[in-house]
Amino acid sequence: MKKITKETYLNWYKDMLFWRKFEDKLAQVYIQQKVRGFLHLYNGQEAVLAGALHAMDLTKDKMITAYRNHVQPIGMGEDPKRVMAELYGKATGTSQGMGGSMHIFSKEHRFYGGHGIVGGQIPLGAGIAFGDKYKGSDAVTLCYFGDGAARQGSLHETFNMAMNWKLPVIFIVENNGYAMGTSVERTANHTDIWKLGLGYEMPCGPVDGMNPIKVAEAVDEAIQRARRGDGPTFLEMKTYRYRGHSMSDAQHYRTKDEVEEYRKIDPITQVLDIIKEKNYATDDEIKAIDNEVKNMVKECEKFAEESPYPDANLLYDVVYEQEDYPFIK
Repeated sequence: MKKITKETYLNWYKDMLFWRKFEDKLAQVYIQQKVRGFLHLYNGQEAVLAGALHAMDLTKDKMITAYRNHVQPIGMGEDPKRVMAELYGKATGTSQGMGGSMHIFSKEHRFYGGHGIVGGQIPLGAGIAFGDKYKGSDAVTLCYFGDGAARQGSLHETFNMAMNWKLPVIFIVENNGYAMGTSVERTANHTDIWKLGLGYEMPCGPVDGMNPIKVAEAVDEAIQRARRGDGPTFLEMKTYRYRGHSMSDAQHYRTKDEVEEYRKIDPITQVLDIIKEKNYATDDEIKAIDNEVKNMVKECEKFAEESPYPDANLLYDVVYEQEDYPFIK
C-alpha cells in the first residue's frame, strides 16, 4: 500500500472537510428548494471514501455506488462545480441536469453512478469487473451499497457468479446502522453482514469505517487480491451517518444522544487530532485549509446558481429510440 504520510493526513483532512461542507451546503439549498427531489447526504461516512481512494489506482480502477453519491465522483477527480450544478438540474452538470441527486455519473473519471434502485448497482459492479477481466485489464471495481441493500436477492446471485468467475470486484457494504430507518437487528437474524460472504467462500470481514487508515489497509489488501486474479472480497464498513436517510427523514428511530456519541469518533476529527498530535500543521495552516474549503464550496454554489437550465428539447435526445422497432407503425 502507498505510504500514509504527512501529506496523506493533510489531504484527507481537506478532502473530508470539503465533502462535509459540500453536503451541508446542499442541505441548505434543498430547504430553499433550489435542489429538488430526494437528497441523501454522506455526513459521517467520509472515511470510507477517503481510505478507499488512497488504496485505489485512479488511472484505471472504477467505482459504482447507490444514491448517496455526491462526493464519490469528486474524490475520483470530477469537478465539484459540475456535481453541484447537476444537483441544481443545470445544463453544466455531469449529466446536463438530467440525472440529479441520485444519478451522478462521470464516465471520464470511471465513476458509474449513482443508482436509485436499492441494490441495483450490485450486479452492475460485477458486470463492470467482468468487462475488465474479459479485456485483460488488471483494473478493479469497488461496488458500494448500504446495509438495507444487503437484503436483496440480487446480492446472492452476484456473489455466486463473482466467485465462480473470480471477478476483480470489491463489494463494500457501508453499514450505517439503519438502512432507511430500520436497524440491522430488526431486519435479519444476524448483525454481522460481512458473514454473508462465508456462504460463497468469499474473503470477507468487518472494517472500522470511521477510520480512513483501517479502510485503506482493508481495501488495499482486497485490491491486491483482485489484481492477482484471486477474485472478489466482501468488506463491511461499520460507519454512521449524522443526518437522516434523506432530507425527509424525521429520524424517530434514534436519539440525539446516540448521534452525539458517534460524533466523538468523527473521521474528520480523528484525522485532525493526528495532524495536531504529530505537528503536521500549525493552527494558522489548519485555518487556511478551512478557509480554502469554504471558498471552494462558495465557488460551487456560484457556478450552479449562475448556470443555465437545459433546453427542454434535450428531453427527447436522451432516451433510446429505434426507428425500425417491430410492431410499431
